[in-house]
Amino acid sequence: MLKAYNCVSVLTETYLKPDFNIDTGIFKVGTVSINVYELGLKLVRVILILIAMYVVIKLGSSLINKSVEKQNKLRFSLNEKKSKTIGAVLKSILRYAVYFFGIVGILTQLFGTISLTFASIGGVAIGFGAQSLIKDILNGFFILFEDHFAVGDYITIETRSGIVESIELRVTKVRDFNGDLHVIPNGRIMEVTNHSRGATRITVEVSITYEESIDKTIDAINKACEVFIKENKDIIEPPKVVGVTGLTVNGVVIKVAGKVKAMKHWDNENKLRKMIKESLDKENIEITYNKIQYTNQQGK
Repeated sequence: MLKAYNCVSVLTETYLKPDFNIDTGIFKVGTVSINVYELGLKLVRVILILIAMYVVIKLGSSLINKSVEKQNKLRFSLNEKKSKTIGAVLKSILRYAVYFFGIVGILTQLFGTISLTFASIGGVAIGFGAQSLIKDILNGFFILFEDHFAVGDYITIETRSGIVESIELRVTKVRDFNGDLHVIPNGRIMEVTNHSRGATRITVEVSITYEESIDKTIDAINKACEVFIKENKDIIEPPKVVGVTGLTVNGVVIKVAGKVKAMKHWDNENKLRKMIKESLDKENIEITYNKIQYTNQQGK
């Protein structure tokens, strides 16, 4: 038993004893040897590649932003939304290109020349798992080429509505009015409703009691619309009274409609409601509201 232990001890000391040659930089443990100097040099190169990737993306994005801003100031230029869209796509292409060449450079430093291996892996990936990626990229180009929507547009994709925050090579980012960001692959965008193209309709409904005069109310609303038109630069079609659109349990419903510039309807509807309310108050016209009326019936 003692002889066996001594044999194991000798083998351990002989084959597993670490050895480092300071001249060659070779660190050896048993049959495993590592050139520490070469490994350190490779790690330094990898770190430099990562730093270069970060700098190129930052500088490239900055140059793209400056080019978009200069383009907007030219006499013949794209509109702001299209220029922002092109800028977002260019930054997306820049990131993908930098990531691709950076990863290839890092793998080359770590494992040597891998062009054939990398090409083979890429071919297999495209054959088995990259169909959706290609579909996303192609559909993204069609979205840009056919101008379905642009950055800043208010759109609806399936059940998600919001403002387009970014159109990238593979995905579209839409932020809804709750602040949630929806990242939608371009390949899944089959139907889009763009609410930002052309004039937008504004609608205000006013409900008055049955005791009030309809003609007097319409006159008061028209006065409010005249003031609204004079003070507003967003109007495409001046708002006017459509007519009586409802006879409800609570009162008479009068509808006002017009058209304003795209994405301006929320603000303009709020302003028009305020002006109509102030005009009705001046004429002492009562708007319907829930109220409880008590009556004192005697003799019962």
